[in-house]
Amino acid sequence: MLNENIKAIRKSKGLSQQELAVKLNVVRQTISKWEQGLSVPDSEMLLTLSEALETPVSTLLGETVVEPQADAIKAISEKLEIINLQLARKKALRREIIHWLLISLYVVIVAVAAFLIAADSPYLGWDYSDPELAVAGTAFHAFEWLFVRLAPIILIAAIAGIFLTRKK
Repeated sequence: MLNENIKAIRKSKGLSQQELAVKLNVVRQTISKWEQGLSVPDSEMLLTLSEALETPVSTLLGETVVEPQADAIKAISEKLEIINLQLARKKALRREIIHWLLISLYVVIVAVAAFLIAADSPYLGWDYSDPELAVAGTAFHAFEWLFVRLAPIILIAAIAGIFLTRKK
């Protein structure tokens, strides 16, 4: 039982007999003899072995340790593959949404610019003695002023974003 547990725990930790022997300052043949049941470690070496394998002594002496089965590892890898596919789909969907939002932003900016060019600043001819027209004219002028300054920057950023988010 001890020999089977040493072997199973060593393998589950990904250690070779040689690597475990180096950790314990013994020769590889000693590990091999323990695992074959030809000899057993003394009590002091058993404590050192449990520390090297990061396993309680009771586990080494106790019931048989079951190695992870290939089916369990395969099931975990399949689940990870499914999760990776879901994440890839989510990333692709997010990229497509951003792409279409940038195209929409581009279209809105071009449409507003076309409207402003066609309107040719109509508020300039308004009678500003009416307070409501004065406020509306000032607001329209502020929007136009801000749009003329920010639209080119936003337009360039949107075009760059559209090219960066397109499907490859």
